[in-house]
Amino acid sequence: MANSNLAAGPSGAKPKPFITPQRAVVYTVLIVCAIFFLFPLYIMIITSLKNIQEIQSGNIFIPTLHPTLDAWEKAWNSACTGLYCEGIKVGFWNSIKITVPSTIVSIIVASLTGYSMANWPFKFSEVFFTILLLSSFIPYVVMIYPLVIITRELGIYSTLPAVVLVHTIFGLPLLTLLFRNYFASLPQELFKAARVDGAGYWQIFFQVFAPMSVPIFTVAVILQVTGIWNDFLFGVIYAGPTNYPMTVQLNNIVNSAQGGKAYNVDMAATILTGLVPLAIYFFSGKYFVRGIAAGAVKG
Repeated sequence: MANSNLAAGPSGAKPKPFITPQRAVVYTVLIVCAIFFLFPLYIMIITSLKNIQEIQSGNIFIPTLHPTLDAWEKAWNSACTGLYCEGIKVGFWNSIKITVPSTIVSIIVASLTGYSMANWPFKFSEVFFTILLLSSFIPYVVMIYPLVIITRELGIYSTLPAVVLVHTIFGLPLLTLLFRNYFASLPQELFKAARVDGAGYWQIFFQVFAPMSVPIFTVAVILQVTGIWNDFLFGVIYAGPTNYPMTVQLNNIVNSAQGGKAYNVDMAATILTGLVPLAIYFFSGKYFVRGIAAGAVKG
């Protein structure tokens, strides 16, 4: 019997080849898209490593044989951002001062609001949620002038706290929606069991729900940090000339009309401005996808 089975040959499904027509199409599209998005970054990097003579006389697609970091040093320390020639490092620290408190405050408020709406419903909570949801679709430009008046009356216009306040306000609707839907997707038996054991509002949040909500907190941090760091409009309107964030100072460097155009400095400043969101996506991208899949958009 054993010899007859061996003579009959292997049994079971035939293994599929690694490259199939469908897979070839998918990989081709992905490679083309990757080249499309990475090619500008390649141009910026090789241009930032060239001196101005090579840029003016050479091919922009060919890397330099004598790379230098002079453009990076000038972009960070001495590039002119309007009336000041202190480099883009000033805007970097302004962006840090704006991003950190805005992210922390908005996530704390949104997580508690979402937790309350999902597990401790109050009178008119659904109406409040509907209004909050609709407010997330209101264009920013509609609220610019009213917020100018509000921050002026509060005495914080043209200061960093004004930008922090604006970013916190505009971050709350979307974050509250994410937290509310995430907490609503968690098993209600956990909440009921904690209530039976005598746990209160804060105990349930910190001891039961918060440890289970690392994915959605990661999503919230990524959304807020990248959104606030990349913002230009609120920074240029509410911060004031001495408090401009990195994106506004980058605009001033690139559009400066003093002397010849230093493309290598412009490219170095652009890369420096984008390093923070690039690093966040690079190191936390998988956690972002995991947080979304874990219930961030469930409701």
